[in-house]
Amino acid sequence: MVRALVFDVGETLVDETRIWSRWADRLGVSRFAMMGVLGGMAALDRSHREAFEVVRPGLDIYAEIEAWRRDDPEGLRENFDADDLYPDVRPGLAALREAGHQLIIAGNQPPQAYDALVAMNLPVDAVHTSAGWGVSKPQAEFFAKVAAVAGREPGEILYVGDRLDNDVLPAREAGMRTALLRRGPWGHLHAERPEALLADMIIDAIPDLVTRLAERAV
Repeated sequence: MVRALVFDVGETLVDETRIWSRWADRLGVSRFAMMGVLGGMAALDRSHREAFEVVRPGLDIYAEIEAWRRDDPEGLRENFDADDLYPDVRPGLAALREAGHQLIIAGNQPPQAYDALVAMNLPVDAVHTSAGWGVSKPQAEFFAKVAAVAGREPGEILYVGDRLDNDVLPAREAGMRTALLRRGPWGHLHAERPEALLADMIIDAIPDLVTRLAERAV
């Protein structure tokens, strides 16, 4: 039986539309072009970071982030806040907690994301990031850390994410249950692939988990 649910962050809990829109504005390309290139990266199984090279060849992304920080020290820049949460997240998590599940956030995120997530005061038991752990998905060590902080056997953990490569497949390899969330570029594209059937469930929103887990418990 699933006793703990662990959630990815980007395009699982956080809508990244505003982040990528600000990046487009910063780099001087249209928002349509930026989103289109990101979709292309998802379709080609390439990293989202490669989108920067496509729209601005030769860009030093870390130098650009530092320059952006100097130019707009009080802005969100490449970061997110509570306004970027998908609207179903808070009520969905609340319903899952009401049902008695342990809830954890653990995803590939930079150092500053931890404070942003904690500040949201979501109804979860713990927040962790790859930066804090020093290991990131899809490495097996990341999912070993997930099991350790949950204090559960892998088979009691459901990992929820929007990607096959970073979420479903490595979590499954680690012995966990998995849910593929059909949203964001990767989520929609990956849900159409044959490997999506390897997920224990495919969902369209966080509240879907309440019903699906209740069905599995019967």
